[in-house]
Amino acid sequence: MILRRPYTPRPYAPIAMDFLSSRPRAALWAGMGMGKTVIIYTLLDAMYLSGMLTKPTLVLGPLRVARDTWTSEALKWEHLRDIETSFIGGTRHQREAALRKDVQVYTSNYEQIPWLLEKLGGNWPFGMVVADESTRLKGFRLQQGTRRAQALSKVAFKSDYWVNLTGTPSPNGLIDLWGQTWFLDQGQRLGRTFSAFCERWFYRPPRGGDDQHAGKLKPFKHSQKEIHSALKDICLTLDPRDWFDLKDPVVTPIKVKLPPPAKKIYDEFEATMYAELLDQSELEVFNAAALTNKCLQIANGAVYHGDGYKPLHNAKLEALESVVNESGGMPVLVAYQFVSDKERILKTFPDFVDLSTKRGMEAFKSGNASGGVAHPKSMGHGIDGLQDVTNILVRFGHDWNLEERQQMLERIGPTRQMQSGHDRPCLVYDIIAEDTIDETVIARHETKREVQDLLLAAMKHGHHTPPMLAA
Repeated sequence: MILRRPYTPRPYAPIAMDFLSSRPRAALWAGMGMGKTVIIYTLLDAMYLSGMLTKPTLVLGPLRVARDTWTSEALKWEHLRDIETSFIGGTRHQREAALRKDVQVYTSNYEQIPWLLEKLGGNWPFGMVVADESTRLKGFRLQQGTRRAQALSKVAFKSDYWVNLTGTPSPNGLIDLWGQTWFLDQGQRLGRTFSAFCERWFYRPPRGGDDQHAGKLKPFKHSQKEIHSALKDICLTLDPRDWFDLKDPVVTPIKVKLPPPAKKIYDEFEATMYAELLDQSELEVFNAAALTNKCLQIANGAVYHGDGYKPLHNAKLEALESVVNESGGMPVLVAYQFVSDKERILKTFPDFVDLSTKRGMEAFKSGNASGGVAHPKSMGHGIDGLQDVTNILVRFGHDWNLEERQQMLERIGPTRQMQSGHDRPCLVYDIIAEDTIDETVIARHETKREVQDLLLAAMKHGHHTPPMLAA
């Protein structure tokens, strides 16, 4: 028997519902833990009851979100008793069976889009599409881009209603917005084509010199304000800092120095794309992407070479040990980037568990592990309950992907700590190898975050005053 709970909407939920119900196609930008899923379900329930929506809804998301989060959320709340959900996934037989069910909401992961369109043929039965984690659509282009977004674009405007959901609409800057927004207005606001968007609001600095953006698209000074203005009528930001008395995460950089032998290898390799390792084997790459990847590995302490990885130093492992020793018994959540990092951490800390396994996740959640290691990519969606275990995140390694970095933090971040009744700060420790690419990655994340934060602030709208701003 399913035990449903009464639903008490938070003060911002009616604001979001009013905004979305008054616009057939719109975006809701809200961070993790703010209840985007139940807000959308409540909106759908109201639309079906009023007759505003008569056709079924398709929710697209990452696999775990579509399969677990959306299907379980509909079963939590008393007011959603009339909403039934079917997940389109698994084997071909299972997908076909899920499609045959007569329900209001179907969920599926983005990878299934080409199959779904092929199966449905010319019939597109969905009155609304909800694109959860809509940054998956940022690579859409009219003539090229990702295959899934291309397929979806062919039927996008056969649905009367469309909602984009994400907490990180521009993880790589303003350039990410065109593809997502096209599904809302077919380019009406940001340009009919991606080329038109770029020509209007971006330029490409000449190569050479010290400009880190040389050869890459960079927005004009006026672009940010103009893009914000263009999107304001169809995008709404809900910022938890406006609605809750949250303390910002306490971020502590832990600088480590590579031992001289490892630093010599790093410097030689970064300068020449070639180095002789400690065992006298030779390491060589032939392009900048491979160079970046190897430099990140060396900074972490081991580099892939031949049939495995070659350990080079333990500087970051020693820093992690210091954090564990000072945690006062609180388990720690550790973000790694490479399989070699995970293996070395688990070998060094026998009481740690691998959170990508069911056994490891269960042990961590039950308090039977002093630490859990996870890759940000596997922890970005559909994971809950970690905030009850810990408030400490250690970033052992670093990567360029800001979205995954932020989402992993949100698993134990201030919003979730507060909502679970924990009056404690979120502690973040960035282990950074000095004078390596680590420092460049961290600096780049700060630049991207500034762009995105300004974008989110511009979409908060003036028709409501959050309590934290009114105080």
